[in-house]
Amino acid sequence: MKTISDKIFELLREKGMSQKEFAQRTGIAESSISDWKKKRTNPVSDKILIICEVLDVTPYELLSGAEHTGNRSRDNNTYVISKETEIGMLVETYQKLNTDAQKRVMGYMEALKELA
Repeated sequence: MKTISDKIFELLREKGMSQKEFAQRTGIAESSISDWKKKRTNPVSDKILIICEVLDVTPYELLSGAEHTGNRSRDNNTYVISKETEIGMLVETYQKLNTDAQKRVMGYMEALKELA
């Protein structure tokens, strides 16, 4: 069975991305990335989301036994959203609303879609 780090290196090869570029884009030390390969260790959990973002895969694809095949489109049933973005703040605010307010927001969004 593949480890998470095995999947990461497979994705790097598929995307033609070097370990150095991956380190720069994720902010993860090159030495840590090398350790994953040499010692067959896995990244710490707080790095998974940034890894997925840089490699353009969902956490499910990276962490599950699901095979990643080439240029398959992303599963639109799952989103990884940073809380610091406008969308993240929108989701967080929505979750804090009571059920009636959530229904009103959804109704408003449906009305907006009709205008678009």
